[in-house]
Amino acid sequence: MRQALADHGYLADEGLSTVVYLSLVMGRPLLLEGEAGVGKTELAKVLAAWRGAELLRIQCYEGIDVSQAVYEWDYSRQLLHLRAAELRGTGDAGGVATADVEDELYAERFLVRRPLLAAMTPRQAGPTPVLLVDEVDRADDEFEAFLLEALSDYAVTVPELGTFRADEPPVVVITSNRTRDLHDALKRRCLYHWVEHPDFEQEVRIVSRRAPGVGERLARQVAGAVAELRGLGLYKPPGVAETIDWAQSLAALGRSELDETGVALTLGTVLKYREDAERVRAGGLDVLARAAAERAG
Repeated sequence: MRQALADHGYLADEGLSTVVYLSLVMGRPLLLEGEAGVGKTELAKVLAAWRGAELLRIQCYEGIDVSQAVYEWDYSRQLLHLRAAELRGTGDAGGVATADVEDELYAERFLVRRPLLAAMTPRQAGPTPVLLVDEVDRADDEFEAFLLEALSDYAVTVPELGTFRADEPPVVVITSNRTRDLHDALKRRCLYHWVEHPDFEQEVRIVSRRAPGVGERLARQVAGAVAELRGLGLYKPPGVAETIDWAQSLAALGRSELDETGVALTLGTVLKYREDAERVRAGGLDVLARAAAERAG
């Protein structure tokens, strides 16, 4: 499992690769918690690419409801169908039965499948999809309860059409940045893993893999600088994506080492809050560059 992920550009430690394997073998949803930017969402994308499966993503937010996550009706097409039925009725001696038209309006061809319903719809061929429920902690309690119910039976009911049940459960990855605690019932349904920031050597390997144009020395210094930044208690510590962006921006400027000037020119690629940037500048950009060089060895 670890090698399969690495072959698709995702370097996972033994703990993460093991829980991914168990999730696939046991058919259980995988709940990944951790700080933003540690690679939770990317893991679902890599799993879909590795399996050659469709990625169905629900991006959660406050107020998300069934129409965004499960299904809705194509109202514009329904109106066109209704208008066409009315026009046919004016030309027919007997007209068109109102009940028949209403039944036709809620036929499956007018149903818009959102990610959750699409994941539960039986498939003729191909691998089961990967359903990504991203940042579930941003949704409200009602949506979390609905999600739990759907994942318990891998089924979704559309009142006008009946119940759609997956022949084979989709691969489900749920992510949370832990802005709030999730209910124990959802956690019990899932296999759980807390995703840490990678250690120094792991992050160097990730940068080298994702940004091959960055020299080894620069990659090590950038990873060292990011490790220093994460220890400062910033409002938004940099994630792996910011580490890669920082290394690429320095390489794009033709720099092979991280120094005070390079940090000053590119700090906005790794820190996205003014208060964090001011705190780092107050501590001295030269201090950060020296500390990074020491970590890099």
